[in-house]
Amino acid sequence: MDYGQLKEEIIEYSKQIGIDKIGFAASDPFIEMKNLLMRQEALGYQSGFEHKNIDERTHPELIFEEPRSIIAIALAYPSKMTNPPRGKRGERRGIFCRASWGIDYHILVREKLEQLAAYIKEKVSEARCKLMVDTGELVDRAVAERAGIGWSGKNCSIITPEFGSYVYLGEMITNLPFEPDEPLHDQCGECTKCLEACPTGALVGPGQLNAQRCIAFLTQTKGFLPDEFREEIGNRLYGCDTCQTVCPKNKGIDNRFHPKMEPDPETAKPLLKPLLQLSNREFKEKFGKMAGSWRGKKPIQRNAILALAHFKEEQAVDDLIKVLQEDVRPEIRGTAAWSLGKIGGEKARTALLTARVHEKNSDVQQEIQKGLHLLNEQ
Repeated sequence: MDYGQLKEEIIEYSKQIGIDKIGFAASDPFIEMKNLLMRQEALGYQSGFEHKNIDERTHPELIFEEPRSIIAIALAYPSKMTNPPRGKRGERRGIFCRASWGIDYHILVREKLEQLAAYIKEKVSEARCKLMVDTGELVDRAVAERAGIGWSGKNCSIITPEFGSYVYLGEMITNLPFEPDEPLHDQCGECTKCLEACPTGALVGPGQLNAQRCIAFLTQTKGFLPDEFREEIGNRLYGCDTCQTVCPKNKGIDNRFHPKMEPDPETAKPLLKPLLQLSNREFKEKFGKMAGSWRGKKPIQRNAILALAHFKEEQAVDDLIKVLQEDVRPEIRGTAAWSLGKIGGEKARTALLTARVHEKNSDVQQEIQKGLHLLNEQ
């Protein structure tokens, strides 16, 4: 088998099926990444969403029999919305990050990997492939960097010369000995704009992220959001794009190659008040095809309540009072109490005083007190 020729054929086929960039990497252990992950774990910087076994994340031979190479791919996604709806008083809107626009990228990237794997197996009957997109064992960023897809930026994203950092990544381990591509040189230089712009200081250094402070992670948690982050979240419902939007390498980049990635403005930038009363079925119908729906409706609703407080949306007071009085989830009732205090007004005060008498949950009681304290400060 001429694997050099096969590699060229795979590259050509990848273009035909809409893969925007492809690279080939050795399947050697990712020792540098292993050291980074161990340091992250020791510092308590992990999000908790990662694959738990660091050895499996960095040693392909532990998760695949006799690996010979890894193929990495990238799909470029849009950074701008056509005719985005504008929020206004009484009709405030939240925002999903760009990586959640359109159809869930896990589905789209896996479809491309499956097409690629089928093509390879057609060419080589004994070929074996293990496909991964985000939730696999390996670290997508480490594979993409080694395969020459892009360099690892100070914002912990892979940055490509062609598409900026607006790319979805996926990879497959194979038992075929493809010649590896050369990694790209770091092109961030002395720039530190992403580090300076991070709203919560989560980027603690070049290429080092404290996920526990990252808004992208925090928007996906299900409990009460820690007080120090409640104002920083702004109107973000899922994810955060700040470290990408300030990056000079993303200036003027808007990748419009895949119709399934195009955002529906009413789901990518939805009205906030209707989110508060969505049933599970309504949530799945409206948002179920987005990557940002994977944690369910609770984090989105909690974040919507915080966004209404961010806007000091007086016209949402009645809606928030209803949540405080009727919602069965303590995290949602309590967040509504805090937000009512943030928005202020006599109607909010009366509702909080009434809730203080009737509320049985101690965590919600604490949030009611916070709300009343905010009102008194005003």
